[in-house]
Amino acid sequence: MLQQILKDTYLDPELLAELSDVQKHILFYKMREEQLRRWRELEAQEALAQAEGCRPPKTKQASDKHIQWLLGADGEVWVWIMGEGPGDKPYEEISEELITERVRLQAQREAEELWRQKEAEITKKFRDALANEKARILAEKWKVEMEDHKAAKVLEEQIHEEFKRKEEEERKRGEEQIRLQEECRAKELYWTLKQAQMQSHASEKEEREWEEQLRRSKASDEERSRCAQRAREEYRRHSLRAIQKGTVAGLSSMFQKLGQSHQQEARLYHQFSGPGRPLPLTSPSRAWERPLRPVSRAVIVQWFKKEQLPRHAGFERNTTSIAPWFHGIITREDAEDLLENMTEGAFLVRVSEKIWGYTLSYRMRQGFKHFLVDASGDFYSFLGVGPNRHATLTDLIDFHKEEIITVSGGELLQEPCGQRDSPPDYHPLFE
Repeated sequence: MLQQILKDTYLDPELLAELSDVQKHILFYKMREEQLRRWRELEAQEALAQAEGCRPPKTKQASDKHIQWLLGADGEVWVWIMGEGPGDKPYEEISEELITERVRLQAQREAEELWRQKEAEITKKFRDALANEKARILAEKWKVEMEDHKAAKVLEEQIHEEFKRKEEEERKRGEEQIRLQEECRAKELYWTLKQAQMQSHASEKEEREWEEQLRRSKASDEERSRCAQRAREEYRRHSLRAIQKGTVAGLSSMFQKLGQSHQQEARLYHQFSGPGRPLPLTSPSRAWERPLRPVSRAVIVQWFKKEQLPRHAGFERNTTSIAPWFHGIITREDAEDLLENMTEGAFLVRVSEKIWGYTLSYRMRQGFKHFLVDASGDFYSFLGVGPNRHATLTDLIDFHKEEIITVSGGELLQEPCGQRDSPPDYHPLFE
């Protein structure tokens, strides 16, 4: 299924809705890798065709533009990361200083403009007052009536000094008012810029978290691939050895080899209420052709009987008992209803209606997760999660009882979720 998606570079919207966010990210990353691989392959073919003379080389326009990198003492390109060099200030401290300086300059410019207006107003006010007072003195002819012109001059100077003193007091009050306005404006500008910076940092943080999540997902894939390689090989050897011994052959052939009777077959499926019917034998004379995708429940049941029963899907390892975690063709809502009252780590496996495979429903601390299990080939693997492949469905379940499914979620399969109703929901698969 994953190879088909990468080949077509297309994913059905209904199938996409079944994937979790982590699965979507990883699948998008793998599709992007496939696009880059095809692009490099096309470039190599173009270069080979040009080398063999089948195609004229592409001519590039001459340009005088070029880039010259600054080299370090070791001859490599010199790179400086702000905040990590010797003597560098942390980014937060530099940002705080820039904001403070910017606010101070803006508030200072606004205060200077206010002071010029205030100073012009004060100067005009006292110039007009002094002119009016002089006019009054001249109108009353104080200087003509007073015998001592010197006394008149002294009186005029006293009046001038008084107005000058009042002007200075008014100027000081204006300066204090402008200073208070400057402080208030500086605080207002500071918080405006700080809020803008916080919003910018929030968007940058989201982008960094997205990149970190992709990086961790890729790293976890590689790490799990290395750590689980030996385990996969061991599981595959055990499964192949079991197949050779006949323990995971078709149910009919298994009964024949073991020499079990019809009554023993009925005891094998003691879960079924009422008289059960034996499993249908796979008819070798009639070829089974699988549609491109599941189209109905009847087709899914036929697929399970033709392809999955011979592979011992849904049974416990090396036994003739159906696994407690196995369920039939049930919906996502039914699976979540079964897991609702269980603890974190509970799980079940249900037959999928979206792909040729299964869906593993997992109980989280808050909510649920659903992982698609691709069974369209000769192995079982999670779709869009990792490269791990397993020979049987039971191998996949047992493997993830000890190994987490995703690094970000840390899912470990702990407690299987069994049947609630009678007959069990997988009854149509074995009729």
